[in-house]
Amino acid sequence: MNAPLVVGLILILGMFVLMSLGVSVSVSIGLPSAVALVVLVGADKGVITAAQKIYGGIDSFPLLAIPFFVLAGTIMNKGGIAQRLIDLARTLTGRMPGSLAQTNIIANALFGSISGSALAGASAVGSIMAPAQRKEGYDMRFAAAANVASAPSGMLIPPSNTTIVYGLVSQASIGALFLAGYIPGILWALTCAVIVWWYTRKNPALRGARWATPKEALLSTWRAIPSLGLIVVVIGGIVGGIFTPTEGAAIAVLYAATLSFLYRTIGVKDLPKILLDATRTSSVVIFLIALSTIMSYVMTYSRIPKLLGQWLVSVTDSKVIFLLIMMVMLLIIGIPLDATPAVLIFTPIFLPIAEQYYGIHPVHFGMMMIFNMCIAVISPPSAPVLFVGARVAGQKVETVIRPLMPFFIGLIIMLLVIQFVPELSLWLPRQAGLIR
Repeated sequence: MNAPLVVGLILILGMFVLMSLGVSVSVSIGLPSAVALVVLVGADKGVITAAQKIYGGIDSFPLLAIPFFVLAGTIMNKGGIAQRLIDLARTLTGRMPGSLAQTNIIANALFGSISGSALAGASAVGSIMAPAQRKEGYDMRFAAAANVASAPSGMLIPPSNTTIVYGLVSQASIGALFLAGYIPGILWALTCAVIVWWYTRKNPALRGARWATPKEALLSTWRAIPSLGLIVVVIGGIVGGIFTPTEGAAIAVLYAATLSFLYRTIGVKDLPKILLDATRTSSVVIFLIALSTIMSYVMTYSRIPKLLGQWLVSVTDSKVIFLLIMMVMLLIIGIPLDATPAVLIFTPIFLPIAEQYYGIHPVHFGMMMIFNMCIAVISPPSAPVLFVGARVAGQKVETVIRPLMPFFIGLIIMLLVIQFVPELSLWLPRQAGLIR
């Protein structure tokens, strides 16, 4: 029996058939993986091994960081933090071309760096910005596209749940990955800002009314500092070795809750709904991680990554060609998947090849993969951020796709830059002494 071929067919056909029938991504990954394991080692041993791998996949202290960061993001989303960050962003944009769209981009980056969620940014920031943009005469299709395109910057700028998932799968330092995400995340936001500037530069009507006065700038900064302090406390503590990512996530919850109570934007009566929302999101992610461990084991057991690596090396020994092949594959196959399952599926396949055959650092590889997935989550037909962004702007999804195309082009160019200039990802972790 050609085990790798049989296992590959079971996994690929099983996943896509089940997902096309509307089965959840978790089950679409776990069930074919369990079947493949039974085919490989027999029914009794396969079932027991699958159960062991599910338990082992979630028996992890670092994994606790995900529900804590999700809870912190949910509290901040409900706690009115977005408005304070938008006020700060508007102070920075002033009379820039497309100032409201630029404000949206900056606010998404700031809010994403706190909540770690592209969906939360597109929803919270977009719902506040859309009425103001409509009042100022913006083409709401373009405004929605700018909101959608900029929201995933929060998946790169820490703390990011996607980065934590990649760190757990790859065994790379989560602190190093957090630092590595800053430059790619900022470059993502800058790319969106340049495209907005280009689109609106000849339209004076889309400029801000005026630059903020020094008093207004100081006030908006002062009001936003407590929210931004979360980044300093949590990321500074993790990178400085004061506490682990899991402990940092718990501190983020305490910080976010204290801040929201002081702002009086949430009360005790709001906590049950906040906890329920965070539990729903966290349970989906953790269940997905648990079932994906079966797939990782099956692929390793059947030597799929090793054989794929040998095939790629036989096709080309060029690191450039490998990166281009990987980029295209991730963009195409990642479109029907959310970022988390895509990272769980593709990391065990591509990371061993990248390290062993092409000498790519796992932290750099993580930034490449997450940047790829950020583009995939705004790419139709399966694009949750696109659907949310269109809805909050009051637009149909199909009308937003065309103005979104310049952002796609710009972000793919930036992806190539991130891939072929490793120092953009590795410089900050090296300066902090987290990697060599």
